[in-house]
Amino acid sequence: MRTIVWFCYFWVQFVCLLPTLRRAEKARAAGREDEVQALLSREVPRWAGGLLRLAGVTVEVTGRENIPSGACVFVGNHRSYYDIPLMLTQLDGPHAMVAKQQIDRIPLVRRWMRLLDCVFLDRDNPRRAMQALNAATELVKNGKSVVIFPEGTRGKGGELELGEFKAGAFRMALKAGAPVVPVAIHGSRDIMENNGGWMKPTHVTIRILPPVPTAGLSREEQKQLPGRTASLLLEALRPMQEIPTKPKRS
Repeated sequence: MRTIVWFCYFWVQFVCLLPTLRRAEKARAAGREDEVQALLSREVPRWAGGLLRLAGVTVEVTGRENIPSGACVFVGNHRSYYDIPLMLTQLDGPHAMVAKQQIDRIPLVRRWMRLLDCVFLDRDNPRRAMQALNAATELVKNGKSVVIFPEGTRGKGGELELGEFKAGAFRMALKAGAPVVPVAIHGSRDIMENNGGWMKPTHVTIRILPPVPTAGLSREEQKQLPGRTASLLLEALRPMQEIPTKPKRS
């Protein structure tokens, strides 16, 4: 029942938010970007937070003080569809994302994602993928933080079995001279994927790690940046395995 209610909420909310969506699109077309950002900052966390609450998700976050005041590239481990609403609600505001091309095909969702300046990555087309990463780089250069999952797809093994961290995510930070902020997510796969697609209450733990500077790195240090970031995430995730993902009864 929880899963059915969740999917109903997902689409009903999108329909209810159509007037707000149109207002935001008109504001952007008119160049009223402050109005757009105010609408996004209010409505996106409200909608995404509703998805988490309906699924019975509780979240514990530490390390928000590590988020820099300027633009950065948030890099997270990726094991669940829920990592997206978690990133939209648990950082210092909803940020642009690098998302897979398939999301751009979902009605209404793509319009909100475009308002967030999300970039859609076609992994089957290297030329278009490079264009998408270049567009994301320009966002960071222009002062907008971007969220990316450098594994490129959801991990299906153990939580400490990270996939290969693709270099493109880090070239974006290097070209923009922006820091990389690793975000360790524990427990998100227990919300749905580990239950055959059915949702169950889950406690998720998120650790936002100190930023990794990218300016002034040597060529060798630049090459090591993906592996270094993966190591930092693994180091954070290991002790998090002791944290129960079953919510405490109040």
